[in-house]
Amino acid sequence: MSVAYVDSSCLVAVALKEPGFREVMVRLARFDQLFSSDLLEAELRSSLARERLGENPGPLLTWVAWVRPSRRLTHEFRQILELSALKGADLWHLACALYMRPRFEDLAFLTLDGDQAEAARELGFPGA
Repeated sequence: MSVAYVDSSCLVAVALKEPGFREVMVRLARFDQLFSSDLLEAELRSSLARERLGENPGPLLTWVAWVRPSRRLTHEFRQILELSALKGADLWHLACALYMRPRFEDLAFLTLDGDQAEAARELGFPGA
C-alpha cells in the first residue's frame, strides 16, 4: 500500500485551481492513502474564505485520514530544526509526518513549498 503525508499547500492548490493543480491531483492519485494533520483543514478553509469562495472545501477533506499525535512532538521539531528553520505550520506538518513514519517506513511527503520539500528530502522522505 502506498501512503503519503500531504501538506496543506497541495490541497489549497487544488481547491483554488492554482496553476499546476492538475499535476498535483495526479501526484495525489498515485497513493492509496493520504494523511495529514487537522492543520490542513484550518489552512484550507482559511484560504477558501480569503478568496471569498466560502469555507466549505467540498469532498477534498474526504481524501485525507487524520494524524493526531498522542504526545508532544518536541523530538521531531528538534530533528527538523537541525536541518532547516521552517515556518511553524511547515514544521508542524513535517513533524506529524515524522511521527507517522515508524508505522509507514515508505511514507512519502507531498508539498509545494520548496523549503519544506528540501527538509523532507534531507529527512529521507520520498516525494512523488
